[in-house]
Amino acid sequence: MMAAGAPLRARLEAWLQRHWWRSSVSLPMQLLRPLSWLLGALLALRRATRRAPAALPVPVVVVGNLIVGGAGKTPTVLAVVQALRAAGWRPGIVSRGHGRSADGVHAVQPGSTAAAVGDEPLLLRRRSGVPVWVGRQRVAAARALLAAEPAVDVLVSDDGLQHHALPRAVELIVFDERGAGNGLLLPAGPLRQPLPAALQPRQLLLYNAPRPSTALPGALAARRLGSAVPLADWHAGHAAGATALAALRGRPLLAAAGIAAPQRFFAMLEAAGLQLQPPPLALPDHHDYASLPWPAGTPDVVVTEKDATKLLPGRAGATRVWVVGLDFALPDAVLQPLLRHMGPPPLPPPPTAPP
Repeated sequence: MMAAGAPLRARLEAWLQRHWWRSSVSLPMQLLRPLSWLLGALLALRRATRRAPAALPVPVVVVGNLIVGGAGKTPTVLAVVQALRAAGWRPGIVSRGHGRSADGVHAVQPGSTAAAVGDEPLLLRRRSGVPVWVGRQRVAAARALLAAEPAVDVLVSDDGLQHHALPRAVELIVFDERGAGNGLLLPAGPLRQPLPAALQPRQLLLYNAPRPSTALPGALAARRLGSAVPLADWHAGHAAGATALAALRGRPLLAAAGIAAPQRFFAMLEAAGLQLQPPPLALPDHHDYASLPWPAGTPDVVVTEKDATKLLPGRAGATRVWVVGLDFALPDAVLQPLLRHMGPPPLPPPPTAPP
């Protein structure tokens, strides 16, 4: 059941979002500017008094964004893991586990629930197949992962640009088509930290968008939708029943997405030629699906993989639920400097002598 304050919070967030993503600063955001100045002063004080990052025995690639909400971090993390594995590295993933009910540091297993470990870490574990650990303190999660998985020789942090206790060999900053919005810090704008005038040597920038959305130099991600997989098959970890999106053309589909930018998902479905029933269900980010948001008797529903982590097979009744993932590989303009900064992977450990 939804908490009493949830509708008010959702309305407040929607109101802020409407003002944040304008190219100019609206009057209500002008009134909030003193609070943004206060945040800027606190961030400057934190930078001035910041301790050196903790030491870890393996390099860390941090994937994150400068804005609140998502800008494509999850598919970017998956692409980074795939690229590192192809180059000979053995990666693991650490994440905060936003929205999880449990506290402390925990390993994410394929059979974990989104409520226990977070929807995005569960998706990362199922899609990547590499070890994933969650913890509010990323360094503690990293140490626990490395203790449990000694073969891991590189860590990828899902978010963590603002988690300065975590060391990093490379930072990969992700923007979507919204860019930096009105360019202001919270709460008058969407920025979690000031937009830099230039990138640092070990910072890379990826635009999960058809064109650059800030003045910072970066590469464009070539994103695409995958096949439509029945919900039960997706949870079973195989795509035996996968259907090309073209096979769903011509049938009325209801699309639902509880992600940071649901309209982007809907637009990509329509660009693939799918006929979406109006209006699509744009749900709050990390929507918990405690109850089904579509009318009973809806024949076909299309959701994202993030939504699928919270929709167990059988809950939808006669409704066919199709899970459509987002895939892209890192462009060479990001891949090559990333691998160059990382250097060659460690040599494999020598074989142990037989007893």
